[in-house]
Amino acid sequence: MKVVSGNFGKEKIHFIAPSAEKVPLEMDSFLEWLNNDQEHDLVLKALIAHFWFVTIHPFDDGNGRIARAILDMVLTRSDQSKIRFYSLSNQIFKEHKDYNKIIETTQKGDRDITLYLEWFLGCFQRALLASEQNLELILDKAQFWDIHRATTVNVRQRFVLNFMYDHYTKELGYLRTSTYAKLVKTSNDTALRDLQDLVAKGMMHTEGTGKKTNYLVMSPKNIRIPKIIEAKRKK
Repeated sequence: MKVVSGNFGKEKIHFIAPSAEKVPLEMDSFLEWLNNDQEHDLVLKALIAHFWFVTIHPFDDGNGRIARAILDMVLTRSDQSKIRFYSLSNQIFKEHKDYNKIIETTQKGDRDITLYLEWFLGCFQRALLASEQNLELILDKAQFWDIHRATTVNVRQRFVLNFMYDHYTKELGYLRTSTYAKLVKTSNDTALRDLQDLVAKGMMHTEGTGKKTNYLVMSPKNIRIPKIIEAKRKK
């Protein structure tokens, strides 16, 4: 089994898995360690198990998904909770290029996986920070609508306010009249009236003037709800 990329005739071999006859023995050793090892911290064990499984690569397809499931299973044991507020698998997806690079580099190296563990622990930390940010945003959104529970808004306005909260990114930004119009499929004049109404009701505030007026959510916790990315609008 080979992990290959590139066009025919110009393939790049990233990794060659153990031969088929070795897989049963390798999997027996892996499962014995996974089920009985008590030596390692469970977070480190989760990371080691993930790498070990993708390196054995026992199936034609789906090895990455199963490896992430094993990762999440061991992390759940570490958390000792059925509820988790972070997703390491989601963070891996966000950083998939760096993830693929560190996996390939480690597989082609010697038996030292220190750099792999260092990268993955950093990824784990970033997952926790992202979760903290998401939780802060969820609480801010809840407080925002609690403050404005008696405020009358139309369907378009409610959709856009929720959209700006739900499509939060790290990029600071704004919402303009033309963007609002595209989001709710209305005219620029109607969009402008809706936005000015939200400002008058204290639900949004503005930066700039004229055609360059930027509209931002009036966040209770003073979080700057960022711009709508074009890719998100197309969805």
